[in-house]
Amino acid sequence: MAHTIKEIAAALGAEAVGDVSLTVTGASEPATATADQLALALSPAYADRLPEGAARAAVLWPGADWQALGVKAAIFAPRGRLAMARLTQMLDDDPAEAGIHPTALISEGATLGPGVSVGPFSIVGAGAQIGAGSRIGAHVTIAGGAALGANARLHDGVRLCRNVTIGANVILHPNVVIGADGFSFVTAEPSNVERVKETLGAAPLTAPDDPTHHRIHSLGGVVIGDDVEIGANSTVDAGTIRPTRVGHGTKIDNLVQVGHNVVLGDYCLLAAQSAVAGSSVIGDRTVLGGKSGVADNVTVGTDCVITGASIVLSNVPDGRVMMGFPAVKMQSHLDSYKALRRLPRILRDLAKRQNSVSNPGQSD
Repeated sequence: MAHTIKEIAAALGAEAVGDVSLTVTGASEPATATADQLALALSPAYADRLPEGAARAAVLWPGADWQALGVKAAIFAPRGRLAMARLTQMLDDDPAEAGIHPTALISEGATLGPGVSVGPFSIVGAGAQIGAGSRIGAHVTIAGGAALGANARLHDGVRLCRNVTIGANVILHPNVVIGADGFSFVTAEPSNVERVKETLGAAPLTAPDDPTHHRIHSLGGVVIGDDVEIGANSTVDAGTIRPTRVGHGTKIDNLVQVGHNVVLGDYCLLAAQSAVAGSSVIGDRTVLGGKSGVADNVTVGTDCVITGASIVLSNVPDGRVMMGFPAVKMQSHLDSYKALRRLPRILRDLAKRQNSVSNPGQSD
């Protein structure tokens, strides 16, 4: 679909100059842009490659000399990545098959709001409720009794299990699983893991008389707020008795694990391969970097940042930046790292001093 530069600038809330009647059908990096594409040159480093492409219009940084850059129209974006968010939303053509595909199975008693589409081979269980305008892709399974808010987007292969309630405007990417049972087992006698936690590893570990792991079933389900997005192949496990909760506006990347009974606050960010173990609480607006982890039964406060690959083993107060394994205050970790790097030199200097004391007549 074609858009004029004027229309795009209005959508971005940005200033446009030049021939704002020019139309574009998409966006591109500067070096590969065609005449009908909008080049994204958000800094001088990107603008250097504009002559390699054929763009007639570009998104530029404030104050850029757009005429010297050879374009006929420009949009000035004070905050480039925010402009990209709005632009990509405007240009995204994500069509869903209208209506209910003939191969979809809609169980008796399921309620579908106006404008719902259901793709090939998808199943909507008895008593499920699908909000108006929601789009369900192919091979999606929605368990009986599950509830999905308005204008949700479930991509191919998503699984909504029993006792799952999801708010409005939620996006679940391919193969997301919401509401599978949590990883929760117990042995008849205290297990070695329990002994380790109690004694901090001081007690010897022995083979139990009965090693059977008895499964604790997950009856609590999952409650997800509005405007949540969950990336491909991520999972949110059901709570044991109470529901696992994901707050409004939280965004979860691909390959993320959220354990049973976890509470994620509003507007959190969880990057790829991060994990939150069972019964932990993550405060509002907290960020978990890639491959970071939070141990079970831990509380992380509001407005925290857990840097990539860090592992949180104890409670974290509000507003703290944590780094390392085990995670400590970022500055403490950096100080320790600097000291560790200096250690070889310190040991060499110490050895030289000891040698000079032991052999006073020997020169270096």
